[in-house]
Amino acid sequence: MFLGYYRALLSIVDTPGIKLRKPNWIRMPSAMFIYGLVLLSYFLVTGGIIYDVIVEPPSIGSANDERGNPLPVVFLPYRVNGQYIMEGLASSFLFTLGGLGFIVLDRSFYSNSKGFPLLLQVCVGFGCILFSFVAVYFFLTMKLPGYPH
Repeated sequence: MFLGYYRALLSIVDTPGIKLRKPNWIRMPSAMFIYGLVLLSYFLVTGGIIYDVIVEPPSIGSANDERGNPLPVVFLPYRVNGQYIMEGLASSFLFTLGGLGFIVLDRSFYSNSKGFPLLLQVCVGFGCILFSFVAVYFFLTMKLPGYPH
């Protein structure tokens, strides 16, 4: 059915006989370039860039101490669905660090290295994962005081 409409359109319209070629400066991007773009987009999306563009929150907040002096506040307390820009970037960095830890662990599984280099790769991978988990848990307890209980 679509082919019939296509033939009818081409019988009415005369298409020009242009031969297009790909420019020589366009190359296939490398795998690491695509990986970098995916990692950058993961960092921005987990950091809440869409929320930041729509809502336009401040980069950091402020709270008054007992004397009335303003203090900088990075985490928007008691609001799970709201954030400051720096809070989103810090959380996004930790999410990306944890993901990179899993990638390092995966690469160490397929590497040909033995002995200390393999042990170093595994330790770095587990360290990144453990550090990001503990730090995100700490951030969550700062955002929601009394969360685990």
